[in-house]
Order: sequence, then structure tokens, then C-alpha cells
Amino acid sequence: MNCGLLNAEKEPVPLKSVEVELEVRDHVATVVSTLNYENKEDKPLEAVFVFPLPGDAAVCHFSAKIGQTEIVAEVKEKQKAREEYDDALSSGQQAFLLEESDQSPDIFSLSVGSLRPGESASIRLEYVTELAVQADEGLRFCLPAVLNPRYQPRGSEDVCIQVTSVPASLVPYSLSFSARVSSPRPVSKVESNCPLDALQYLNTEQTQATVKLAAGHKFDRDVELLIYYKDAHQPTAVVEAGQASAKPGSLMGDPVVMLSLYPEFPQAVMSSVASCGEFVFLLDRSGSMDGSRIKSARETLLLLLKSLPMGCYFNIYSFGSCHENIFPKSVEYSQKTMEEALKKKIEEMGADLGGTEILEPLKHIYSQPCIPSQPRQLFVFTDGEVGNTKEVINLVRKNSGSHRCFSFGIGEGASSALINGLAKEGGGHAQFITDTDRMQPKVMQSLRFALQPAVMDISVKWDLPKGVSVTALSPPITALFQGQRSLVYAQLTGQSSEAAEGCVTVKYSLAGHPSQNQLHFSLKPAEDTGLPVHRLAARTLIGSLEIEERESRGEQEEGVKKKVVELSVQSGVSSAFTAFIAVNKGDGEVLQGPLVVRNVPTPRMMACCMPMPQYRKSFSPVVQFSDAGMEDFHVLQSSRCSLDVSESCLPKQPPRDPLLQLVSLQKASGCWVLDPALAAALGKTTREVEKPKPASVNQEVWGTILALIWLHGFKMDAQEEWELLAMKAVSWLRAQNAPCVTECVEAGNALLGCNMQKDALGI
Repeated sequence: MNCGLLNAEKEPVPLKSVEVELEVRDHVATVVSTLNYENKEDKPLEAVFVFPLPGDAAVCHFSAKIGQTEIVAEVKEKQKAREEYDDALSSGQQAFLLEESDQSPDIFSLSVGSLRPGESASIRLEYVTELAVQADEGLRFCLPAVLNPRYQPRGSEDVCIQVTSVPASLVPYSLSFSARVSSPRPVSKVESNCPLDALQYLNTEQTQATVKLAAGHKFDRDVELLIYYKDAHQPTAVVEAGQASAKPGSLMGDPVVMLSLYPEFPQAVMSSVASCGEFVFLLDRSGSMDGSRIKSARETLLLLLKSLPMGCYFNIYSFGSCHENIFPKSVEYSQKTMEEALKKKIEEMGADLGGTEILEPLKHIYSQPCIPSQPRQLFVFTDGEVGNTKEVINLVRKNSGSHRCFSFGIGEGASSALINGLAKEGGGHAQFITDTDRMQPKVMQSLRFALQPAVMDISVKWDLPKGVSVTALSPPITALFQGQRSLVYAQLTGQSSEAAEGCVTVKYSLAGHPSQNQLHFSLKPAEDTGLPVHRLAARTLIGSLEIEERESRGEQEEGVKKKVVELSVQSGVSSAFTAFIAVNKGDGEVLQGPLVVRNVPTPRMMACCMPMPQYRKSFSPVVQFSDAGMEDFHVLQSSRCSLDVSESCLPKQPPRDPLLQLVSLQKASGCWVLDPALAAALGKTTREVEKPKPASVNQEVWGTILALIWLHGFKMDAQEEWELLAMKAVSWLRAQNAPCVTECVEAGNALLGCNMQKDALGI
């Protein structure tokens, strides 16, 4: 008879609860997760839990506590760790194994072996991660909870870790989450996509605060925190002392500095946007994009197309199990090509192309020759449910010299390894859009970045006292954007009797002009902080070496792999080639007989409850979704379900967003034409908008001024969405040298009930 918590297959689930404690120091997060297991069955168990972590996290501690006995895991070469785990189970000992997926660094597998009947175990997992800067200057922390099944491309022979998941509402264990935030600058607020208790300040300066999830939170979504500091965009440097027990001269034995750089570009350069470029949009149309995701993507493409500068080139690709493109090759942006893209293609786009095969359309895009004097800017929109993450990122890196890549992770469970990896290797910027976010503001911020002049010839120069040398641990900076942070890690070797101050200078060329940012910093190490900077630096260096290993061959490949293993073991940070292994070698009773495997499910955000495939784990199970997998099934189910519903039962389509209605009427040149559709978008009749028009002004000028007044008067809360297309409208107006502009603005204000000044409109 089953007892306790049950999963979708009516099997008891030994994982009872997850407790997460987050400590944020400035823009570095240390996360401690405690997973509490209990075996309520009458047989010994092996519990297998596959779960997501941030893709760039440095996992640095893993231990298990059974009763009063604590076993701390060691980092070992992955195959040796697996063999040690299997040997321990074969001999009746308890063992615990934590390893990173071979395919994606944001998926981990935790195996709890030989949990005796009635026995409890507490697993402690610790990792550190950098916090990304958002468009509104908030720092984003995400605790991934949702792990949607990753689509394996057809013909793929790669071994993937099996994901056992259930709809989020059926997750059989609880989550508690608390956070402590501290910074040299005051904490102004903390926001979340989940209900929070009130923020509690711990000092009068408000530089320390705590917050936790409200009681009754269901583990049904990724937990996102947005942390806001006052004066956040300041360059900083943290020097962290080495580990006392480590050898001087080694990464862990020497001090490590983490620089946080925020470049400030000259206003004269930033006020102008590029009027050239090849803009390639790649949209995920797999089944899991159905519903609000694909609708939001279509609306975003509308805004993007209206905001492009005249004289550029563009194309739109979409993909699922196959891929499509609107034009055979990128075309010049004009009213004709814009209309063709919008009316004939974008409005018809649905989440109807099956699986998530992103590699082939990327290969096709890169096979197209670049257009001279039109820098290629690639925008990728996906929910990130792919099984060949490393292969995709490798392809982007190999083509990084020919383009910049801006990536957007859509919805719960988007792979952070894929989204961050695309942007990092493509010299662009990554954004995450949960199902409660509006996609448009984040995408338009990335378009503003893409329209910024490209920063060239970036170099980092160190000026340190005599006797102190520096070793760069980060890969070279490939992209700098106004107001966005770049992190640089470096190892400091040696000592100096001189003034304990260093200086770093970032030099670059912007729009043909040499420029630089400089930061002076103290070489005095910070107090003991648990070595998060060292571990993040080690993870950064390991990531660079893993890339080098994938591009090497033969003996060189083995040599690089050996380096990764040595660094991983030395730093205690996980890698693709190592795993954490803990074996209880105490005097406990040796278990007899076979273990029963219990797969702990993770939440998934899927509309249908398709039963997951059953399997028995030897160690690395190979279970792949067929081409007609979860995503295709979802599409088929959706279409079947709608067949028996009469039209009278279907919900009425909501009225179109007034902002999008107005935007859709703008011409590629930037102007609006005075016609009945524009009058309706402004909430007026044709007669009402035509009557106050000054006689000497043509209909395009009058329509454009009315549209600008309406945007500034009624939609300032969405300014980041329409700012670029408004700039284009202003440029068009100035080029007309139109008469009576002041009179038009006054008449437009009277008509629309606004009070906008001509200067505020930019004209």
C-alpha cells in the first residue's frame, strides 16, 4: 500500500521539503539549499532528483547528514566518482552523488543511495552566482524551480540526463525561501514574481535587509528576486584573501580581485543611433510557445519592425522541428518589405512547428554572407527547452566575429545556460521574460543596445605596485554597452611594501574615437567571506577551459581536460568533467538486496498531463523524447480539444491594445497618415481629427504630431517600448521642414486633452 507523498505514477516520493537560504552581498549571491529526505517505505531506496541551477553557478559544497553523522563530499573526476558511487551501493554502503549534465551546465543530477527504511537524510548543497543587471537597474536573482523536458534533436546520439517531471500543481514537496541582502549602498527595494513578506531592514543605514517568501507558496514557478540599490551603477573592486591552507601562487592560495565595470560613454555619441545594420530575428514556434508566449512574440516583432531605422536590412526566421524564413535573404527595410513581413507572415505565426531544433536555422543564418557596412545583429527568442545546449553555444561562438547575438528566455523553465551562453559568446545581451513580464520593454532595451555604436579594440590594463603581478582569469571582454556591467576576475601574486592601491584602465574605441574608463582600488583583502569571489573566478576559468577542450583534438584535448579536473578539485567547484561524491564508510549495518529507485519529479509548466516514461536507472539513463514529444503532443492535444467546442462557447477576442493599434499604423519612414484608422486609434472620429488641422499642414505631418502627443500624453509608462519609433517620427518631421509646428502642437493638445510642450516631444 502506498503511503506518504505520491508522484504522478503513484509512487512514494522520498523528498519531503526544500529549504533555500540566499545571501546577497552587493551583486554576488551565495545560495544554500537543504533537501530533506525520508524513506517511509519498507525497502531501501535510491532517490534520483534531476533539477535546474543557474547555468553560470559555481557549485562549491555538497554534504549529507544522516542522524548525527555528517559526510562532506569531495570533488573527483566524473567517471571515478560514478564508479565509487556504484561500488558503494554494490557493497551495501550509503553514497551520495551530485553531477552536472554532459549536455547543459544548468541541469544537475542528485542521487541519494541506500536510504534505509524509516531513515531520514538531509542534503546540503551550496553554490555562488553573479547577479545580472536588468533594464531598470535591478539585480536579478532566479531560483530555478521549473525544469521542462529538454527536446533532443532528431538523430541525436548524445546521452542526456533523464528529466522526471509533473505539472507544477502536483509537486509533492514544499519550498521555504529566505534572503539576506547587504551592500555598501542602501537597499531601496526588493521585488518578486512570488508573494513576499515585508522587507525587514537590519540597520538604520538600510544597507542590510532580510526578506522571505510568504507562507503557503507553492513550488510552481521559478522564484525571481529583483534587488534595487541606490546608486547601483558605480564601478567597484573587491579583493578577496586566498585560502590559508592553499599553496601560495595557486588560484586558491593567492588573493583574487573582482572588478565590476560600468562604462560611461560620451553623450554626443549615445544621442545618435545607428542607421545601418542587418537585423535578423529568430523566433521559437515550438509547441511549448503556445498561448500568451507566441502572442507576445508577435506583438514584440511588430514593435521591433516599426523601430528599425531606414536604410538597414532585416529578415525573420522561425523554427520548431523545421525552420522557415520570410525572405530568401535579408532585404532592405522599406514600407513595402515591412508591410509584407507584417501582413503576410507575422500575423499568421503560431506555435505550430513541433519540437525545438534551433541548431539548423542558426547554421542557415550563418551560411548567409554578411552585407558590407551592415553589421549583423541576431535576436533569438526561445523558451530554451533544448537538449543540445553546448552544441548551440559552440556554433554561436565560432561565428562571433561576424555578428552580435541578443537572446531572450521566455517563460518559466527557460534554460539559463542557453540564454546567457548565446549572449555571452555572441557579444550581446541576455534577457529573461517570465510569464508575468511584458516582453516588449526588455526587447526594446536590447534593440537600443544593438543600435549603439559597436565598441572596438577593448583592452584592460593593470597598474600595480612593484612586486605584485596579475593573471587574468576572465576571457577578454568582447562587448561593452552603456550602463551595463562587465565583470573581470584576476589573480594577484606577490606582495608590495609600497602604497596598497592598484588601478585598472579599460580602453576602447567608440565610433572611431579612443576612450577609456579607469578605476582605482585598494589591494587590502576584504574580511573572510567564504571565498565566493575565488569560486566564481574558478568557475569562469573552468568555463573557458571547457570551451578550449571542446575545440581541441587528441592529446591536446586530454591535456585541457586534465587541467579542468585539477582546477575543479583544487577549488572545490563542479565542472563538466567532475562530480561530488560522498560515501558513508561508518560502522552502520550493510544493506542486503536490491534498491528500489524513486525518481523525484520537478515542476514543469505544461498545459497537458502526459505521463512521463518509466525507466530503471543503472547510472546514466538514456531516455529521449521522440520527435513527436511533449511539445508536439501539446499542440495536438490543443487542436483536438477545440474540435468539440461550439463557437458560442469560445471566449471573445479581447480588444487590441491601443498602443499596439497606434504603432501598427506607423509607416516605415516614421510618419503616420491621417486616416480613419488613426482617428480610431486616437479615440476620435475622422471629422474630429480633420477639423482642427491647420490649412498649411499636410496630413502626414498633422497625423504624426497627433500620434506623438498621444504617446507622450497617455503612454509615458510604456515609453521604453515606443521611444525608438518616436525618435524615428521626430527625425522624419524635422526633415519635412513643416510650417506651423507650434500651432499644430497647440491644436493637437486641445483635441486630445493634453498639455505637451513642443520641446518635450523632441520637435
